[in-house]
Amino acid sequence: MSDSKLDLLQGTLDLMVLQTLAAMGALHGYGIARRIEQVSGNEVLLNQGTIYASLVRLQQRGWISAEWGTSDNNRKAKFYSITKPGRKQLSEDAAYWQRLSLLMNRVLALPEQEDKS
Repeated sequence: MSDSKLDLLQGTLDLMVLQTLAAMGALHGYGIARRIEQVSGNEVLLNQGTIYASLVRLQQRGWISAEWGTSDNNRKAKFYSITKPGRKQLSEDAAYWQRLSLLMNRVLALPEQEDKS
């Protein structure tokens, strides 16, 4: 893999959004995207289409809710919050990714076998 920005695996953005809302409380889409970028050390850069596709998907599943409000710069914005089913999903997904991460760390820590040819 190159040193370019990380490509997200399927489902990871939704998990990042849920975790961001659980940690930060209600945020608008732009705020969610900037927070994920900040926490990732700018390894993940999100465009508007990507973050809003995730927000629509999460809202359709009932894992987040949305409410219109006013942003810091006095603009009308939709603010998203995690729901009770969203918190349950976050817990399940986080446990899965923790297990997968531990497994991958173990596999990647295996010493390379020397070529015997």
